[in-house]
Amino acid sequence: MEKKEFEECKPEIMARGHWNNKLEFLLSVAGEIIGLGNVWRFPYLCYKNGGGAFLIPYLIFLFTCGIPLFVLEISIGQYTSQGTITCWRRLCPIFEGIGYASLVIVIFMNTYYIIVLAWAFFYLFSSFTTNLPWASCGHEWNTDNCVEFQRNDSSFNTTAKTTSPVNEFWERHVLHISDGIENIGNIQWRLALCLLLAWMICYFCIWKGVKSTGKVVYFTATFPYLMLLVLLIRGVTLPGALQGIQFYLYPDLSRLKDPQVWMDAGTQIFFSFALCGGCNTALGSYNKYNNNCYIDSFALCFLNSGTSFVAGFAIFSVLGFMAQEQGVPISEVAESGPGLAFIAYPRAISMMPFSSLWACFFFLMIILLGLDSQFVGVEGLGTTVIDMYPNIFRQKNRRELLMLFFSIFSYLIGLIMLTEGGVYVFQLLDYYAASGMCLLFIAMFESICIGWVYGADKFYHNIEHMIGYRPLPLIKYCWQFVTPALCLATFLFSVIKYTPLTYNKKYVYPSWADAVGWMLAISSIICIPLWIIYKLCSVKGSLTERLRQLTSPDVELPQWQPDPKIVFSDPSQRPSEAAHLTIAVQESRC
Repeated sequence: MEKKEFEECKPEIMARGHWNNKLEFLLSVAGEIIGLGNVWRFPYLCYKNGGGAFLIPYLIFLFTCGIPLFVLEISIGQYTSQGTITCWRRLCPIFEGIGYASLVIVIFMNTYYIIVLAWAFFYLFSSFTTNLPWASCGHEWNTDNCVEFQRNDSSFNTTAKTTSPVNEFWERHVLHISDGIENIGNIQWRLALCLLLAWMICYFCIWKGVKSTGKVVYFTATFPYLMLLVLLIRGVTLPGALQGIQFYLYPDLSRLKDPQVWMDAGTQIFFSFALCGGCNTALGSYNKYNNNCYIDSFALCFLNSGTSFVAGFAIFSVLGFMAQEQGVPISEVAESGPGLAFIAYPRAISMMPFSSLWACFFFLMIILLGLDSQFVGVEGLGTTVIDMYPNIFRQKNRRELLMLFFSIFSYLIGLIMLTEGGVYVFQLLDYYAASGMCLLFIAMFESICIGWVYGADKFYHNIEHMIGYRPLPLIKYCWQFVTPALCLATFLFSVIKYTPLTYNKKYVYPSWADAVGWMLAISSIICIPLWIIYKLCSVKGSLTERLRQLTSPDVELPQWQPDPKIVFSDPSQRPSEAAHLTIAVQESRC
């Protein structure tokens, strides 16, 4: 009977898996954190908030919030070998709500972020022609108000009714945009096919877990750098490039008096480092136990910020060229977000020789930058669910079916954003569901949990257990004091200075849409206090006993063979052979 039970138990749970090597981990995280925000958000924020002066608050937030939280999330995943919910369950059960809050955000982001890839695929396919379709009027989607670009002449901007071909291509051909979110309209079937292609590529990148993800990132995480280098070299050789770069970096120290500048710097750090979405924890959980996650985190953070800075030269050199060709100030052509990728930059490309070639390069870069961020986000979601229910989803082919379900479900939801009013829904999700306000709230509780409840010294001991030495004390003090204080201040400022959402500064969202947006934002934030209340009510004993039980870690170290190269400051900290044997036996049980 026992033999039969053992045979039935043995094949049920498959191994969790690890990265084959450190390079796969580094490329996967780099692909996740280096995305569209590096290209279309950081350069715009730099010029908008004082040029080179913006680097001062950016670097302050980088060293006091970005790097400490990035180290925290990567090392938590590596130490517990768990996804974003079960890792907090093991470290500090009362703050498991942090994981649920992150899960809600990553679900929203997986649904709407990939819409950008559908648009980019549409532009890429439209670039396979001698004359770019957004460079001229006379197409079926153009109106009588369409006026083609005139070099060294800004006459097409002289009347309110005049429009450019690139705007009409974007709004009338790609989006078929309606007059508001209340008029949702029909699904655009060409965009629906582009979204289907994006999801198919995403699914087959991650369906086998780290086995497939680790191989795909060799291309998706490195090729965008080649495209960025090509566009940078081309951009700086264009006439007017120097004026664009000066506009990008010219320091205006007076802007530092504006609290909005500091808020933009803080939120940019959270967006660009993919903090509080659970993906960093999920990727770190596939590391080997003695991987030096501390040095890896610093290297990845500097790589990310450096990429953002260099991308600004590629973007603003081209925008400077466009401003000189049209005879308008650079401020009139500088855009952020989708406006840069699908209006400003395509307009500049259309003025270049061999414009179709440069358009293909640019949109291929956009697709690859977004693709690895997308499939890593889906991987983080899958890892979280599988770690919550390993007995169900670690069986053969169960993971593939789970990821297929996520992909199909997200695709169907995404179709709403491909309707005539879909861009309004997209902007609503982007503005509220995954807002900096939500990320700041989660980050504050992450740092409080590790810095005070679990204990910064205790977690430093855990990191030393993994890498063989203690990190700089500055990181610990940031977790305890600086990071939660800055997060709280920035969070409160974002709430106080809240402004209702608009589209193109013209269309004002109706009050019911703003109400829906606030519900989306609160849906993640509320997970943390609700979980604390739930756990306090569900555990027996006095309040003191319940708090003691819910703040006590429940961690079993993953199976780890001692590395003789690692020297601990305290030799007694090295786990004994008996401890390793006990852990190995426990992990081998179904």
